[in-house]
Amino acid sequence: MIRMKNIRFHYGKKPLFANMDLDIPKGNIYGLLGMNGAGKTTLLKLMSGQLFPLEGTSSVLGYDPVKRNPDMLADLFHLPEEFLLPRMRAEEYLAINAPFYPKFDHAALHRYCMDFDLDLTQKLNELSFGQKKKFLLSFGLASNTGLLILDEPTNGLDIPSKSQFRRTVASAMTEDRTFIISTHQVRDMENLIDPIIIVHSGKVVFNSDLATIAVKLTMQLDAFWQGLVGASALIGLFLGSLFFWLDFRHPWPAENFPGQFCSDHHRLGDAVLCRDSLGAGPVPGADRY
Repeated sequence: MIRMKNIRFHYGKKPLFANMDLDIPKGNIYGLLGMNGAGKTTLLKLMSGQLFPLEGTSSVLGYDPVKRNPDMLADLFHLPEEFLLPRMRAEEYLAINAPFYPKFDHAALHRYCMDFDLDLTQKLNELSFGQKKKFLLSFGLASNTGLLILDEPTNGLDIPSKSQFRRTVASAMTEDRTFIISTHQVRDMENLIDPIIIVHSGKVVFNSDLATIAVKLTMQLDAFWQGLVGASALIGLFLGSLFFWLDFRHPWPAENFPGQFCSDHHRLGDAVLCRDSLGAGPVPGADRY
């Protein structure tokens, strides 16, 4: 789907990317993350042929984006963070722009606009910023392009619209499409984006799906706990000796504690401990007594 190799890009004398590599297979909703100024928007523009690298090679949908092949552009829709809409109604906009996308689905567009509660009789320039973004998002989804690039798509959306955004994007996703969503609003996207791409200091420092991350973390935790077996035995012996000592030195009457606790309790600092729950730590709710 997308392959970028040894990409170098500068803004004037300021370097942004140096020998950057990136591979994106098709069929997923990718989350593109990074700090302000990391180059997320620039990377999306390099993918879509709006900026050209100083060095390196790229392939997007089987084409070199530098050449801006019409077949590539017909299968790619890019919704930028900042945009302008002309002084015209939706039907005029569609009549001019929809023919550039051979697989455009007018029925899907109207369905998405209804889901977002958009009034298509208004002139587009008279819509609020959030409504304009929802219209362009609906247009992009209805274009049925193989590659959909969204730069900060939830900025300007209210909370109900963000929920609808997640449902609408998920419903439009197919195994033949690839979505790339650049965002700082990770909480808005956490149940939608997977895999994750992180850009930092001119490099792609992370590119993996959540399942792979989970496996790696599980293996690391297993190794960690196996290394603690000997230490755990010593800690258990120490705690057992401590509780045994408390049993004889600092008894507390059972009537001082709620009925759900056992009859033999002891206080250690601000925590209530129970001999029947050795190894379980402080009794839940003990800080209330």
